[in-house]
Amino acid sequence: MQTSRRHFLQLAAAGGFVASPLAALAQERRFAPQPGTWRTFDLTKRVDVNMSQGATRVWLPIPSIDSDWQRVGESSFATNGKATRVSDGQDGAGILLVDFDAGIQQPYVELTTRVQTQSRATDWQRRMPAGMDAATRAHWLRPTSLIPTDGIVRDTASKAVGDAKSDEDKVRRIYDWVVGNAWREPQVRGCGEGDIKTMLETGNLGGKCADINALFVGLCRSVGVPARDVYGVRLAPSAFGYKELGSNSASLKGAQHCRAEVFLRAHGWVAMDPADVAKVMRQETPTWIKTVNDPVVAPVYKALYGGWEGNWVGYNMAHDVALPGARMGKLGFLMYPVAEDQQGRFDSYAPDDFKYQISAREIKA
Repeated sequence: MQTSRRHFLQLAAAGGFVASPLAALAQERRFAPQPGTWRTFDLTKRVDVNMSQGATRVWLPIPSIDSDWQRVGESSFATNGKATRVSDGQDGAGILLVDFDAGIQQPYVELTTRVQTQSRATDWQRRMPAGMDAATRAHWLRPTSLIPTDGIVRDTASKAVGDAKSDEDKVRRIYDWVVGNAWREPQVRGCGEGDIKTMLETGNLGGKCADINALFVGLCRSVGVPARDVYGVRLAPSAFGYKELGSNSASLKGAQHCRAEVFLRAHGWVAMDPADVAKVMRQETPTWIKTVNDPVVAPVYKALYGGWEGNWVGYNMAHDVALPGARMGKLGFLMYPVAEDQQGRFDSYAPDDFKYQISAREIKA
């Protein structure tokens, strides 16, 4: 595997990926999300706390991003506890906090939020210079507990970008480096932890979206390009037939997915998702695909540099999340339901024990 990945990087450094004769003979799949069509969903999370010992507290992430690719509507909830809408206080992550007294039988909360989403695709020929004030720029360049920007992270990024000078050239090379060196590891629990320093120090770059996209974000930040993870959940199947790039709307408890954005001076915030390229390479077919030239991977590799499909909703962009009222420590990120009782924090990666369900219903015009 290491030999094939080095070859992959040599192709990247040479200025692109050269399709093999075998790949050229195959029929390339289509994956070309384009903005312009808004979709409306009701996203519902339900928690039935069946493991609690005494008083229990639950935190549910609420979609909190309004942008040119997402609109957040009203939220409503039902519960036999005491619910309050709060924020993380740093990155604007919306949270529904619910307290259950020890005497409450069968504690539950059900939260529904209406969201509208659309696909994204950057027009690289259309340059629209965008500015960013110093404080905002510093915020999206900052190190976090899981995403440092010095040491091995900066050294790795410097080697990846080489002699690149512009922010666009740096991001292109980092994207190719991450796709060429990191890989999807299905055995990782949940979406991974996103501890990029450990990944680089151990040389184990296998992981899931919270690992691979955090690696991309950290490498970008370390060479002066503002970047951020966007944490959310897939809402529906892919319109392009990729089973790994969509979800079953009736059961989304395992459909959490984070994406990434970078800020480019000529384009503003731009969508990125190297983790989903890795997912298609590893899991879309029975055979692990090792090259982006493969007709299954090629359109995904191209489209997810600057775009993504609008069958997904973003909750927040928060790191080092201090949950209001929590007894336990900060979270690296907030993408799953969280709960605590007197015994400690529940395992958010075990929805059937917790227990919680997530579903989405598309609202047709």
